[in-house]
Amino acid sequence: MKAIIPVAGAGTRLRPFTYTQPKALIPVAGKPIISYIIEDLVAVGIKDFVFIVGYLGDKIVDFVNENYPNIETNFVYQTQREGLGQAIYLTKEFIKNDEEIVILLGDSLIEIDPAFFEANTASSIAIKKVNDPQNFGLVELNDEDTISKFVEKPNFPFSNLAMVGLYRIKETALFMSILEKLNKDDIRTNGEIQLTDALELMIKEQITFKPFYVTNWLDVGKGDVLLQSNAILLKKYNTFIEKTATIENAVIIDPVNIAGNAIIKNSIIGPNVTIGENTEISDSIIDNGIIGSYSKLKTIQLTQFVIGSDSSLKGSLKSLTVGDNTDIDFSFDR
Repeated sequence: MKAIIPVAGAGTRLRPFTYTQPKALIPVAGKPIISYIIEDLVAVGIKDFVFIVGYLGDKIVDFVNENYPNIETNFVYQTQREGLGQAIYLTKEFIKNDEEIVILLGDSLIEIDPAFFEANTASSIAIKKVNDPQNFGLVELNDEDTISKFVEKPNFPFSNLAMVGLYRIKETALFMSILEKLNKDDIRTNGEIQLTDALELMIKEQITFKPFYVTNWLDVGKGDVLLQSNAILLKKYNTFIEKTATIENAVIIDPVNIAGNAIIKNSIIGPNVTIGENTEISDSIIDNGIIGSYSKLKTIQLTQFVIGSDSSLKGSLKSLTVGDNTDIDFSFDR
């Protein structure tokens, strides 16, 4: 079984952070998003990966090669983003006709049940009921509890069963041949070559897809979900403070994740705070937020915030979002 991980998106919903780094490398609860994806798949026995990279893709290549030397990796570049169907087709040279593939989108954090990967089961699609189905690719089920229909973000939703970004395809040769036709004939839905259309054509070829319901799923490509994801994962994995971090005259309220060489002085930190390496915080009160690496915060109170790396903040009470390489000073003379 081989995993295909599309991480080529520009991450426009997470700007300004994604101006300087791909969204797959944004840290959540102390680890980049892509680390959770790789480690979850390795845990169920997958060691062969194809990554589809694009925007700032070299950073992803370097990160994966440096941190996961024990997995087999190939990288393909999606220079023009024309849909997920186009992206997956770019991996064709690395996919054999007789090997199963698992596709896991690079902005979906899913608590994966190992049963999804059990042998001798049909092709499967992970789904979940949602409250805003018009924003997702949807499935419809028949009386046999198999999928009878796929549609990408319909204007008039016919169900509330959304695909959450995890797919298992057993009929690989047929799947890739359909993607080839969509790409060569430039068949598009909503202006893009859709994976959903390929799956719908497979149903017309009498392929059976089983729905696989997931309970815990986070679409971390959305800014408002990023902090929610951070809090959920901190609670799951508990407080972690790197031994090289310095904590002086500070109150730590669990759960938090504090990286190496961080310095915390005269402050109250937590709950639900992630702090990057070499970041310094003094005389401050912060909760429910993410701070990147090499940032400095002084005399400030923050809640519900995300701050990128190499940033400096001083002196006020705010609720805000700050990208990388930013210098802000709220203090002034009256």
